[in-house]
Amino acid sequence: MSTVTEKIDAKLVKELREKSGAPMGDCLKALQESKGEMEAAFVILRKRGMASAQKKATRTTNEGAVGHYIHAGGKIGVIVEVNCESDFVARTEDFQELLKDIAMHIAATDPRYIRREDVTPEDLVREKDIYRAQAAATGKPAPVIEKIVEGKMSKFYEEVCLLEQPFIKEQSLSIKELIAQKVGKLGENITIRRFARFKVGDPTWTVAQTKAADESPAAE
Repeated sequence: MSTVTEKIDAKLVKELREKSGAPMGDCLKALQESKGEMEAAFVILRKRGMASAQKKATRTTNEGAVGHYIHAGGKIGVIVEVNCESDFVARTEDFQELLKDIAMHIAATDPRYIRREDVTPEDLVREKDIYRAQAAATGKPAPVIEKIVEGKMSKFYEEVCLLEQPFIKEQSLSIKELIAQKVGKLGENITIRRFARFKVGDPTWTVAQTKAADESPAAE
């Protein structure tokens, strides 16, 4: 009698491995659970990656590396600090690849914050007031207006917060999920501490830094 394991083509396992970055064994298990469905298996791995990352989220990240990316033509430049738990992991190809991908993503999308918790109270109040006024103009009842504001704020976070943004190389994957994949693969907590983005001719520049752990978050 054949087993589920025998039905999983090795090519599928390899393809999922390349797509997710997860260990081969985890890819095989995910494909077994999804009965060979690639996209479903990928979702399973993403959920496990996020769970693994959350478990490690309290670990101190005092090592890491500073990466940079210069956009074609030298018009946009990014410097970013990404942290992990050990110098060994910081030197791995996987970590260095993540560092480069994040720097390139920042160059392309120009986020203003790293996490939604880093959004300033002033920005939160302003955005909510704008969305609330827009919704109120439609004449909808208060409970509906608040639902609309909540939905628009989710979109706002996705636009301005690095971790919430869809990864430019894989739109179905957020930067938070991209990092979670690496956490699951490398076995260490990984965080983005700060970044700076400069554009030639622009009198302003973007500098963002994660708030200290002991600071009260601005957004919930």
